[in-house]
Amino acid sequence: MLANREGQKVPQVVFKTRANGEFVDVSSDDIFRGRTVVVFALPGAFTPTCSSTHLPRYNELAGVFRENGVDEIVCISVNDAFVMDAWKEDQEADNITLLPDGNGEFTAGMGMLVDKSDLGFGKRSWRYSMLVRDGVIEKQFIEPEVAGDPFEVSDADTMLNYINPQARKPRAVSIITKPGCPYCAAAKQMLGEADMPYEEIVLGHDATQASLRAIAGSDSVPQIFVEGRHIGDSEALAAWLAGEAKTAA
Repeated sequence: MLANREGQKVPQVVFKTRANGEFVDVSSDDIFRGRTVVVFALPGAFTPTCSSTHLPRYNELAGVFRENGVDEIVCISVNDAFVMDAWKEDQEADNITLLPDGNGEFTAGMGMLVDKSDLGFGKRSWRYSMLVRDGVIEKQFIEPEVAGDPFEVSDADTMLNYINPQARKPRAVSIITKPGCPYCAAAKQMLGEADMPYEEIVLGHDATQASLRAIAGSDSVPQIFVEGRHIGDSEALAAWLAGEAKTAA
């Protein structure tokens, strides 16, 4: 039975991290003392759910967490520093601190070290998240003890809803562009001025002209999408943003 540790202090360990080609010791106090920290722990770097959903969403919402009093978001896994650094680079997770718990000491101290030998993983972390204030665990979300790799409660949205149910989350925005396009540059500027982070899909690099036609039903760029809705080109975006501003007022 995996025990909830709310009200208790986090384990005191030393994480063997890497910086500038050297090992750097980072203690629990370095991370938690006098600070508000969100932690999410997972079975392994580069594994499916961890890479597709768990880490990316925390990275996406990092700014909102900070607006709501969180000093740092930490991901912990029973992996070594080299693996964690490679995973962070692969995921472009610049908003997250990835801590390698290579020996499983922190995870064992949390009572979350489980046997994944059936998958060839050995000892790994059970999936959970927690809010830590000045080294004390205020809230902990532990995934249910069922077969497989459950992912129901340790996600970023559940944690953010606990911290502030009224927190304003960023909209999912994508823009299809091509290099040298002035209308694309104008659209990106408008999104920036509207404080709307976006994912850019560049023709010739991330997608083809055929993909553009299939997705947007158009041969021209830019094409903007917000929360699954096709807004259209830069002129359509300007009109949509004006309508959004009028509604907000």
